[in-house]
Amino acid sequence: MLTDEEAAALAAVDEEALGRTLLELVSVPSVIGSSAESELQHQLAGRLEWLGMEVDLWSLDLPALRAEPDFPGTEAPREEAWGLVGTTPDGGDGPTLILNGHVDVVPPGDPAAWDGDPFVPRVTGDLVHGRGACDMKAGLAAHLAALAAIRSAGIRLRGRVAAHFVVGEEDGGLGAYATLRRGHRGDACVIAEPTAGTLITANAGALTFRIAVPGRAAHGSSREQGVSAVDAYLPLHRALAALETGRNRDPDPLLAEYPIPYGLSVGTVRAGDWASSVPGLLVAEGRFGVRLGEEPTDARAEFERCVAEACAADPWLRDHPAVVSWPGGQFASGRLPEGHVLADVTGSAYADATGRPRPRRRGATYGSDLRHYTGAGIPTLQYGPGDITVAHSDREHVSLRETVEAARTLVLTVLRTVGTKRADMPAGP
Repeated sequence: MLTDEEAAALAAVDEEALGRTLLELVSVPSVIGSSAESELQHQLAGRLEWLGMEVDLWSLDLPALRAEPDFPGTEAPREEAWGLVGTTPDGGDGPTLILNGHVDVVPPGDPAAWDGDPFVPRVTGDLVHGRGACDMKAGLAAHLAALAAIRSAGIRLRGRVAAHFVVGEEDGGLGAYATLRRGHRGDACVIAEPTAGTLITANAGALTFRIAVPGRAAHGSSREQGVSAVDAYLPLHRALAALETGRNRDPDPLLAEYPIPYGLSVGTVRAGDWASSVPGLLVAEGRFGVRLGEEPTDARAEFERCVAEACAADPWLRDHPAVVSWPGGQFASGRLPEGHVLADVTGSAYADATGRPRPRRRGATYGSDLRHYTGAGIPTLQYGPGDITVAHSDREHVSLRETVEAARTLVLTVLRTVGTKRADMPAGP
């Protein structure tokens, strides 16, 4: 049963405005590290001010953040970055719910693979196509629509809602890290990442690795005088494949549905500098999956041990060992505490907003900002429109209907978490 306030807030969700907002957000090419990423933060600050929220928009001190021992790492070059938090001015003795969303998107890749400009959103029926439509401009639009509906319905909140709009999620979580370090906190958090109608209550982690494999350069016509770094790398590649197989035995039940819950993928391999030369160096980079509950330091140690053992078993690498380093994003795992009320509140909100059964709960194999919030002691889950399987691809799209449903679900989640001043509603998390 919906309360009168809940029914009023759901009725105030403006579907047409939500669709326009989504198209406007996709139109901003906020590629991670670009000036448009900062531009979008300023645009969103204006939207939050229009919603009557108290806005904190600040320039991140990048050198100071990078010097912190627990800095999560970055991969995209950047000269500036902005933090943005909007908080409802209402509130009393109720809790604070954080609505988190990231503004950055990955590069679009080959323009020829897209049906048109990836940053000119294309609508076909119910679907919006474009880079970032799914990951996660639709989630941002749903957050904004939910906040607008609650305000339009004239509902005064017992607690507060804090919109954390962050940069740099795709390469380590710079924005969320900086936001939490600035002192912005809450009692629970919902991240509107695409979850395909489910609740994501745990994320595996992912560590970016680099392996430098030495060879001995020589002229290609007398290759027997050298040692190809490509050949030297091959036993390491086989060892990494075996490592992945071993680490994926008996995964956590939240990740058991995935063929490879903790993927180890070599993404780039670079060797040599001349076609007729034996390559003297190969550099391989990739991502290494972190198991739920596993400390990143333990994961790194196991990876380095695997490489060292493979080197010790190889005649060349025994005396010329490969060197492992850890550049780029470093995602720990994270999970909502077992039995926490946030999952029940969000699940029932979804059911009441859509008329469908409560969504099932599962984990995700990728890293996200969830682990920043759970690491700070803030119970967090992910729920939002879209399907992660089309993110980062030239097929990226999102359903407008699903985005509206997400906004409606978020409306009820907010009201049932922070409570209202007009009704004696129990406080949430």
